[in-house]
Amino acid sequence: MIRPDKALPKRLLVAIGGNATHPDGIRGTVEEQNDLAAKTGKALLPLMKRKGELIITHGNGPVVGKILMRQHVARERVTPMTLDICVAHSQGGIAYLLMQALENALREDDNPRHVVCLLTQVEVDPADPAFKNPTKPIGYFYTEAEAKALNREFGWEFREDAGRGWRYVVPSPKPKHIVDISLIQALARNGAVVIAGGGGGIPVVRGPKKVRHGIEAVIDKDLTSALMANVLGIEEMMILTAVPRVAIHFGTPQKRELGEVTLTEIKRYHQEGHFPPGSMGPKVEAAIRFLEGGGKRAIIAALDQALPALRGETGTHIVAD
Repeated sequence: MIRPDKALPKRLLVAIGGNATHPDGIRGTVEEQNDLAAKTGKALLPLMKRKGELIITHGNGPVVGKILMRQHVARERVTPMTLDICVAHSQGGIAYLLMQALENALREDDNPRHVVCLLTQVEVDPADPAFKNPTKPIGYFYTEAEAKALNREFGWEFREDAGRGWRYVVPSPKPKHIVDISLIQALARNGAVVIAGGGGGIPVVRGPKKVRHGIEAVIDKDLTSALMANVLGIEEMMILTAVPRVAIHFGTPQKRELGEVTLTEIKRYHQEGHFPPGSMGPKVEAAIRFLEGGGKRAIIAALDQALPALRGETGTHIVAD
């Protein structure tokens, strides 16, 4: 159903996939990353020009994997950092590029709206079973032979990722609490476009007297986005990725793209195994959690079709029953 502008939400959370901002096939040079950030700014400009609250989260899977690779290659000369610090580095670097690109797009349109980034910690449970079963793919894609060689050299665990190659996998615990979420809310209410929760947030655990410390993991950014939207009472969430719609029977002659589906329908498709854990699975799971947590509509669409998707012209729209 096509929605007129007056029916569009005044409060919106937009999650940008790591592979949308750092797709396969690029070297990851500064020039490439600036170009991709600029394209993201142009794609999101129509959303930023609308009045109302806008919060943006982003993935970091490709980038944090490259950070780990760099430090392992240089480990004899530079002491490696723990994974939580690598997540913080990726969060800051990606958010810097996005913040600058989004503001540049606004200024080129003579729009004075500000864009801010909040370095975000996210609490997880140290007893989460994910720590014993790494599933989050990060970094480069490798052949099976390359993955086995790196396993012998670094001790990294690899898994095949949705038919695209082998990737290093790390623990991905569920987010429990977004630290300082009240600051995110205050900035958004003040009119700024807020970039927060990057890479799922910096994973931390809390001990006695609420003392926090980092833990080695990469939280799924879509699950963090869903939790953030629910806690803030945002009723619509967009997950922008590299594909225009969610599909069932993907990779077969029976492939069918989904337009508008109910929560009950998408849960059935998910249980039937249509969405691989390394690609569309976490996005669909996040949409389900968001709707079960009080959300009204979750949209999964291509990054360059953000406003048409919000209007209902494209994308997969998952709605509460």
